Amino acid sequence: MPSQESRPTIHIPGTTSHTIAPRAGSGGREGRLRYLKAGTGAPLVLLHTVRTQAEHFRHLVPLIADRYTVYALDLPGMGYSEIVPGALYDEPAMRAGVERLLNELDLNDVTLVGESMGAVLALTAAADLPERVRRVVAVNTYDFRGGIARSSLLARVVVSGVLAPGVGPVIAGVEPKPALRKILQGGLGDKSALREDYVDELLQVGSRPGYPTVARAVYQALPSLIAARPRYPEIKAPIHLVYGEKDWSRPSDREANKQLLPAADFTQVPKAGHFIALERPDMLADLLNAVA
Repeated sequence: MPSQESRPTIHIPGTTSHTIAPRAGSGGREGRLRYLKAGTGAPLVLLHTVRTQAEHFRHLVPLIADRYTVYALDLPGMGYSEIVPGALYDEPAMRAGVERLLNELDLNDVTLVGESMGAVLALTAAADLPERVRRVVAVNTYDFRGGIARSSLLARVVVSGVLAPGVGPVIAGVEPKPALRKILQGGLGDKSALREDYVDELLQVGSRPGYPTVARAVYQALPSLIAARPRYPEIKAPIHLVYGEKDWSRPSDREANKQLLPAADFTQVPKAGHFIALERPDMLADLLNAVA
């Protein structure tokens, strides 16, 4: 469980918080992983976006917990998962965290649902663990150049600053609330879907010791998400690609994945942006509940 000093400020009704210990023999390279659990039924794993956490799915979990046992993971180093000095945050390392959840809890017949970075990890984890994964729902897959920098001029400036040599670590540790709010709103068609208490929760996590280093490492590793695309055709489970009409991806990016995965189902959500779990959880719930 999170310590008293770092307890989440948001509670999703019906959820309980749990942790997974590092594997024996990991040599200090792995940390504890925190996840939220709710509901009954076949397992469904939720994987969040860059710079967010399990609470990203606060509105979705209650809508699907009657049909699934839901596991919402804090990816390595993010949310309230343990920050390990010197850990890697590229796609293979993040994917290893997802696979730890599935393997350590011995989950089978799993529906993997990821948004943004989480969508890439859902796809690559499914390629690695075909015997465990039943279905993949990939929402606004973050596997194209530019990414969050397409959100706004402010996002381009901030991300460029975080990545810059020398001053990057300093900029990563400074996160004014108005700037974070503006950047996140750039991923929404409906700006009102970003709640103030959620921004406050993200800022609390961002103040954890070592988190700026994690955030910078994640941004530095974003090209590894693009590099993972060639693994998509290895997936044996059915795939559903979901995109917001106003997502940061361009039509050419979406078409490229449709061609790479010709058997996949495809849904485009009118007027929605990058964070569909925040602004259209009802649409995702309807899609998931229909195939439970």
